[in-house]
Amino acid sequence: MTRRSLFALILLLPLLPGLSSRAEDDVAAGPVESLPAIRIAAVGDIMMGTTFPESILPPEDGATLFRSVEPLLAGHDVVFGNLEGPLTDASPSPKCPKPRRDGRPCFAFRTPPRYAARLAEAGFTAVNVANNHSLDFGMEGLDNTLAALDNAGIRPVGGERVAVFTVSGKSVAVAGFSYSLPTRYVHPLRDVEAAREIVAKLKGEYDLVVVSFHGGAEGAPAMRVADSEEEFMGERRGNVVRFARAMVDAGADLVLGHGPHVPRAIEVYRGKLIAYSLGNFAVYSMFNIKGPSGLGYVLQAELDPETGDVVRFRTPSVALRLPGIPHPDPSGKAEALLRELSEEFLAGEPDAARRRETLSRLWK
Repeated sequence: MTRRSLFALILLLPLLPGLSSRAEDDVAAGPVESLPAIRIAAVGDIMMGTTFPESILPPEDGATLFRSVEPLLAGHDVVFGNLEGPLTDASPSPKCPKPRRDGRPCFAFRTPPRYAARLAEAGFTAVNVANNHSLDFGMEGLDNTLAALDNAGIRPVGGERVAVFTVSGKSVAVAGFSYSLPTRYVHPLRDVEAAREIVAKLKGEYDLVVVSFHGGAEGAPAMRVADSEEEFMGERRGNVVRFARAMVDAGADLVLGHGPHVPRAIEVYRGKLIAYSLGNFAVYSMFNIKGPSGLGYVLQAELDPETGDVVRFRTPSVALRLPGIPHPDPSGKAEALLRELSEEFLAGEPDAARRRETLSRLWK
């Protein structure tokens, strides 16, 4: 080494720690990989056949009931549905102890507990039990349902049964509300202030909160949701618009409605997705599936893991074929109806143009 090179090296030595530090800073300041979106698939009402008042169960004991729509549920971190009726062999039904005097049918459902396996095979990881049919066979029937779901590895949703998932290091809680009689497995839908407190508490404990609610009137006349109190057959079923938006204000990141048995509008409110009714999904033999009651869809939502905001969502259509078996519908009737209903719903909003643009941009 020449004397000149040695002299240059001596001058450089004090600078080397700084150069090394800056190199480390450059590495630290480089691009950081963001967490993948949290993917949630949600469907509406599910009743897989009944053994009351007579046995009406699907072919192959339900083994093929969901087969054609399973691809629509696959590939999601959480797969949710609303379970209409208990999984039980209990008897009798306190709801329908004897025929009505007016001759009207009494609707009580009783599906064999082994059908919890059919839900698991289809990919469901969480099902709502906070609804007006969960007590069709009393608390015994509901307890049987919870046990069957637990044994199948499916998390029940309703009241104190909060389903919790860990996705990409984030905790996701799914809580269930309903207008129906309060039990320990039903959070109140009609008491909005109490519901706010419940959701705010959950948001303090978990990173993302999904709210499931069973409410609103039923059937084709109830497709168009409004910011008002709803009744059906003498029952007060809440103001679901007020409820859903209040839940977002309290910290909910996704709100999933069911119970009307028809699709209802979708909106993005303060960055969060609200589906006012997911419609029917699989309702074997005991439900009306004419017109819009026979149109369902799978809500496929992607949520930002840091903010809970909806990144994008899809709504592939499902058609129910007699006597209530779901099939993918390439004609897209349910989605076309959803878009129409959502446009109408937002038309009355003060910032309708902006909100329509947001919905259109995120709805893929």
